[in-house]
Amino acid sequence: MENPPFDIPPIITYAVPGFVLLILIEMIYIKIAKKGGRYDFADSATSLSMGFGNRVFGVLFGALSIGAYFWVYQFRLFDLGWTIPVMVACFFAEDLAYYWFHRIAHERRWFWASHIIHHSSQHYNLTTALRQTWTGTLGLSFIFWLPLVYIGFPPLMVLMFSSISLVYQFWIHTETIGRMGPLEWVLNTPSHHRVHHATNPKYLDANYAGVLIIWDRLFGTFIPEDAKEKIQYGIISQLGTFNPFRVAFHEWLGMFRDVKNAKSFREVLGYTFGPPGWSPDGSRKTSASIKQAWAERQQQQTSAIAAE
Repeated sequence: MENPPFDIPPIITYAVPGFVLLILIEMIYIKIAKKGGRYDFADSATSLSMGFGNRVFGVLFGALSIGAYFWVYQFRLFDLGWTIPVMVACFFAEDLAYYWFHRIAHERRWFWASHIIHHSSQHYNLTTALRQTWTGTLGLSFIFWLPLVYIGFPPLMVLMFSSISLVYQFWIHTETIGRMGPLEWVLNTPSHHRVHHATNPKYLDANYAGVLIIWDRLFGTFIPEDAKEKIQYGIISQLGTFNPFRVAFHEWLGMFRDVKNAKSFREVLGYTFGPPGWSPDGSRKTSASIKQAWAERQQQQTSAIAAE
């Protein structure tokens, strides 16, 4: 049976009132308790603008990704249908697909050009969750979910669990919630996701989870939050602007400038699909070079203390 046995509501649309309510609650809590992060009007306004633009671009170009899902589904390997075991398997498969999309979106500049928007705020609160890309579909981010429909998971099932994952990830963008005991072992929590949004060298390239943190633990990208390491949010080279259009397109423009000035096909590939910050002579900072320099400093400090 290819059609779902129940009506699938517009999950993200239905969640919007809850988003607004939780943002108001967090703002009031931070105001009264004077802890758990802070709000900046211009920053939050930019995040909300990015979220609105994301919905607009979704309406304009969403058919591209949905069409790709249904086109690939014609060649599916299995007719899995809408059964409970298949839905459980799809939940885990979609979450795994999200992990690899998210990880590669940090490791390859083409996908980072869209994803960087989500990391561009220097604040960490619930409005940050709404700071979403305008170019994800045009940047072909949907290709990471195509293997699922090729296997035979119905496209609407994959889209449903993708929407559930996106809604789930809203509440973890907060500093008002600390560690959550045993749940930290299985779920992506505010603590885990704060690490993911950090620019501290210690925390770079970690915790790519959607709903489940198990993939990071399995593939070696998990780093726990350290209470002694104050988190700095944003991106390595902070934007210094609240203009939504600059936020949305700045990395694409930077990439196109680099490609235009490239001196060889190798440089074109490096600027496009290399890690963010890649340069032919290695003069620019990448996550790997930043982490290596930090590790060397840590080793030097340890050696100096041991020598005393």
